[in-house]
Amino acid sequence: MAVIETCDNWYKNVEDENFHKRKNLNGKEIHLSRMNFAKRCCADDANLCEIVSVAPEKESVSQKFIDDILNSNRFTVQYRKQLEKTSASGTTGAYVYLKGATYIKGPKDTITVKGGVIKVNYCEADCIIPLTIENDLITECAFSGTSKVKGKVLSTLVIFTLENDKYKSETVFFDKDGKIIEETTLQLGEVKPFAILTNAEVNNLDNMEGYGIPKIYNAIPFLKALDLCYNILYGDLDKGEKIVFLNEMLAEVKKGEDGNYKLTPQQKDLFVLLGDKLPGEKTLIQEYNPEIRVEDVTKAFELVLSLLSMSFGYGSKKYTFENGKITTATEYIGSKQDSMQELNKQRANAKDYIKDIIHAAMWFSNQFHKTSFNVEEELSVEFDDSYIVDKETKLETMRADAVTFSDVKILLVWYLMERYNLSEEEARKHIAEGSGSEDNNDDLND
Repeated sequence: MAVIETCDNWYKNVEDENFHKRKNLNGKEIHLSRMNFAKRCCADDANLCEIVSVAPEKESVSQKFIDDILNSNRFTVQYRKQLEKTSASGTTGAYVYLKGATYIKGPKDTITVKGGVIKVNYCEADCIIPLTIENDLITECAFSGTSKVKGKVLSTLVIFTLENDKYKSETVFFDKDGKIIEETTLQLGEVKPFAILTNAEVNNLDNMEGYGIPKIYNAIPFLKALDLCYNILYGDLDKGEKIVFLNEMLAEVKKGEDGNYKLTPQQKDLFVLLGDKLPGEKTLIQEYNPEIRVEDVTKAFELVLSLLSMSFGYGSKKYTFENGKITTATEYIGSKQDSMQELNKQRANAKDYIKDIIHAAMWFSNQFHKTSFNVEEELSVEFDDSYIVDKETKLETMRADAVTFSDVKILLVWYLMERYNLSEEEARKHIAEGSGSEDNNDDLND
């Protein structure tokens, strides 16, 4: 957990006292400025796994249920947050539960559940406790969390274990002093009621079985180097103001009661008086313009960004200076198949995570709300590729296809729909009007 805590601190831009706090050559304590590039890396990773839709692969009555579950649990917002946290700490998770249900205890300790709303609780790595791991997959797990209910601090521990291939849920509530105030045990079914999202890259760190590798951890040396580069540039800019040395004999400067020259505020902004002689025995005005080492610092940035890219994934040029700007993974990855292969592995993990949540919610609905959804139904998860494929390039390709394969009328329909944000019906109507005959709509269906 120390590894996860360290990575979380870099993600949150918390000062590292052993690095950002130091003393200069004069023994003065200074604090290095922080770029918070760890957050930037994780956010860019998240962009590449954003989803557009989740739907059954075949037409199904479950579509409305899926939409309702995702919307009522703010899945779009929480999933985005979890994508970033997965890159930062390697692991996130979620479990399904009933909120507001009534539990009635019957004979032989049987429990009847009435009412309740199906909810999804999202958890970060430090709240996930793997209990049983098989082939690097968590099959039994506990989740902890702390919240405030009606002004009181409430801690929760939810434990999912298997008995005779069926899951059992044990929920324990604690007050602020750690005293148990409520316990609930619920027999579930064969469908796993929780889901774990990890990075697709193999975790090579010791004592982290079940957890994904925190990408930030291996990148910390390069994140430190970036902060150093920035502070060198900042220091040069901070001390980059021009200084004018002026012989006292050339300036009309009044002397104070102590016999020393007194400069006005305006003169202090412009001049430094050094007596009768200036440096180098010069007797007139001399300017000093501190050097701002932009070129040297830029080269240092380029090297460090390349090293960071290799350690963080998605290609050796995830971040690089090109033509005076930083090119990010979202601009670079589209034309690099090796990077796409790595991204597709991560997207496969994300698909499994989303499917596990949906199937668990379906089981809860069948069991406690008397529905009949297929808990093994194949789901299609569509990702947002707008970060990878430039829209103008995509449109140009679609237009070229429509011209080249002019006999395939549907290509023109798709182009107009994408280009002008039209419905299929509107696109077909415009094509028919342009051809001078509405009968052409029949040809477009070919």
